[in-house]
This record gives sequence, structure tokens and C-alpha cells, in this order.
Amino acid sequence: MKRLAAVLLVICFAVAGCMRLGPDYRRPETGIETPGTYRSAEEAGTRQYISNSRWWKEFDDPRLNTVVANAMRNHPDIHKAAASVMEARAMVRQTRADQFPSLELNADASRQQQSVVDFMAGGDYTTVNIDSFSTTLPASFELDLWGRLSRATEAARADLLAAEENRRTIVQSLVAETVTQYFNIRSLEGQLRITRQMTESYEKNLELVEGRYRQGLTSVLDVRQARRNLAQSEAEIPSLNQAIGKARQALAVLQGHYPDAASEGKTEKKGFELPPPIPTGLPSELLNRRPDIRAAEASLEAACARIGVAKANRFPQITLTGSYGYTSNSLQSLFETESELWRIASNIYQPVFDAGKRKAAQKAAEARYSQQLSAYAKTVLDAFAKVEGALLTREQQIKRRSRLMAFSDEAEATLETALDRYQRGLTDYLNVLDAQQAKFQADLNLVKTQYAIYTNRVALYRALGGGWDHLMESRTDTKRKDQNS
Repeated sequence: MKRLAAVLLVICFAVAGCMRLGPDYRRPETGIETPGTYRSAEEAGTRQYISNSRWWKEFDDPRLNTVVANAMRNHPDIHKAAASVMEARAMVRQTRADQFPSLELNADASRQQQSVVDFMAGGDYTTVNIDSFSTTLPASFELDLWGRLSRATEAARADLLAAEENRRTIVQSLVAETVTQYFNIRSLEGQLRITRQMTESYEKNLELVEGRYRQGLTSVLDVRQARRNLAQSEAEIPSLNQAIGKARQALAVLQGHYPDAASEGKTEKKGFELPPPIPTGLPSELLNRRPDIRAAEASLEAACARIGVAKANRFPQITLTGSYGYTSNSLQSLFETESELWRIASNIYQPVFDAGKRKAAQKAAEARYSQQLSAYAKTVLDAFAKVEGALLTREQQIKRRSRLMAFSDEAEATLETALDRYQRGLTDYLNVLDAQQAKFQADLNLVKTQYAIYTNRVALYRALGGGWDHLMESRTDTKRKDQNS
């Protein structure tokens, strides 16, 4: 009998999972026509690019690298996302366990006292103790003839992949926010330096105007205007200090630290430089590494598998059960051959009438798949829009930076000329004030534009799901170089 049970068990494993109802997942067509390269990027030949997930190192800032490392190590959202992945991994094991037989161990020992008639003693009642001992190994196994259990495992694995990609999305968002906040502090510090320099310039001009006023070379109006501009410039400093303090607090929280407005190091004195250039001909396939797109596709795959689960629920469920063990009134004879017992049974469950409940469940699963398909297509389309928008914005911001640099140079030359003419009495002080304000505003706009260029680069890295590393040339390009040399 043991051999028969073993043979039946092997047959069950062989038969189980031979058929999987429901559609097999295939990457769907979104209906979106996508070019081979991004239209807002510069064209190139047949070049290929290697992915670089640590894109923030392209800015070549050791302090930034430390800040990002702290955020990835300490931020609570990272730990929460990692715990979600662990939960999804456990759910895969839990769901997959239903595909295997379950085996339990039951052991029982009891003593019962009861009164019996003792005919040998003249029919009087006597009290006896009855002992009972048993040990059994009950087992059950559901034949997965229609693939219900295997489809459920397939869906759980897709959920695990979605959880992992969601964790990467959180990491990517956290890193992008951290880098943006870091550059925001640099931008505010640059604006503060310019404001302090302009304040010093106003102080010197006030001394100049007051000296000319004492000599009777100018009116009191010029003195009032010089004092007004100085007071206005000094009033901007507390606001900038406040903004810097709040930005530093936010950056500390992103690193998992207590919000502290103190500076973590020396203030960066050099201005922004242009980030590394974007290579030509970025292929649109780079978008496939975006974790949110991969998470959306994993959720789509899970929804596809759950159609098979819902469909298989409409078919009969066959379960095999059995047990093997021993039972005896004496513990000494419990494991003897005479005490052996076994049982094999099968159960078929098929609902006859449920008012269309299971059919409706299948329709609902198909509708959820359609919803996930639309969400996947929207995620892809939004990703392309963000990349194209970042590339277009970059081009215009670089042009604006070039114009502002020329404007700043002209404003400085104008200020020098106005001061020289004012000292010689050839112009009034209004021209000096106008030149000073133009120079001040040009420098501030230049810092803000340079900050916008950096944050736009962060947005591009985030939209692409990372950066690009080494540029590899195709065989065609290599042959052309060889021929030219």
C-alpha cells in the first residue's frame, strides 16, 4: 500500500500543472509610435551607450557623493521599500507552497475512566481505565490540472518584481530630490554672495556720494537714493539666510538626520559649471530601464496571470488526501504491525450554481488587466514626454545662459562707465543706480539659470532611469576610422 501511495503521488506531480488556463504574458503593443532616438537630442551615427546607475557622480563633486550615500543608507523610505520587497518575496514562497503536498504530524495520548458491568463479580459495576495512543501523518494535495496554483505563483512573482522596481523608483526619486536640494543650497549661497557683494558696492557708492555731497557737488537726493538702495540690498540678506537654513534642514532630513541648519562643510565659492555634455543620438531604448516602467509592466504581467487564476476557479478542483499512522491501547505496542492504519481518499469540488459569480470574477480580472495595460501605456508616454521636455529645456537654458553671460559683461562695463562719468560730474546718480541694479539682476539671473541647468540635468537622468557611461562605437564607425587613417 505504501508503494501504491508513492506511485500515486508521483503521478500527481507529473499531471499537475500540465495545463495552464488563461493567456500567457507577452509584452503588449502600446500603440505609441516611438523614434529610434529622441527627437530633441542631437543626431548621431550608429553608436551605443552603456547604462550608468550612479549618474550623480558625473557632477564630479565628492561632497555630493557623500550626501547621496547618506540618503541612500539612512532615509526611512528606503528601509520601508526594502521591507516591502521582503514581504513580496515571502508571499511568493507562501503562494508557491500551495503547489506542493502538505504533510502534518498528529500525536494523541488519552486515558478514559468509565464504569462497566463485571459479570464475573455478580453483575456489579466496576471502574476501569482505558488508554489510547495514536500517531498519524495526514497529507493533502491539490491537483493543479488547470494551472490555478501555478498562475497564482506566476502572479506573485510578478508582484515581487513590481515591488523591487518600486523600491528602485523610490531610491531614484530620493536621490534626485537629494541632488536637487544640494544644488539648491549652492544656488542660494551663490545668490547670497552676490547680494553681499552688491551690498558692499552700495556702501562704497554711499561713501562716494556723501563725500561729493559734503563738497557741494551733488544734492541730498543722491544721498537718499544711495541709502535706499543699500537698505534694500541689506534687507535681502536675512531672507536668503532663511532660505539657505531651511534648505539645509531639508537636506539633513533627506539624509536621515535631525533637521539642522548648520553648514556641513565649507561654502562652495566657485560658481556652477556646465555639466558634462549629453552624447549625441541617445537611443529611445534607454527608457526601458526606468524602474516605474518596469514596475508597471510587472503589474501588467501579474494581472495577466490572475486572469488564468479566475478562469481556473470555474473548473473542478481535485484534492487527494491520505493519512498513515498507528493506533493502540498500549504505548508499548503502538508501532507494531497490528497497530498500523492508513487512508487514501479523493475529493472533487465543482460548484453547480453560483449565479455567475465565478464568471464575473473572470471578467473583473480581464478588466483589471485592461486597466493595467492603459496605465502601462500612460507611464511609457509620460516617460517619453519627460525626456523630450528635459532635452528641449536644456537646449534653451544653455542659450539663455550664454545670453546672460554677455549681458552680465555688458552690465559690468556699463557700471564702470557710469561710475567714471559720475565722479567726473558728467552724469547724474540715477544712471549709476540703474547700472548697478542691472548688473546685480544679471548676476542673480545667471546663478538661477545655471541652477536650472543642473536641476534639468537631474530631471533628465531621472526621466531616463539613469545616466550613460562609456561610449562604444560600432564596427561600421571603426572601419571608417581605419580607412580614414
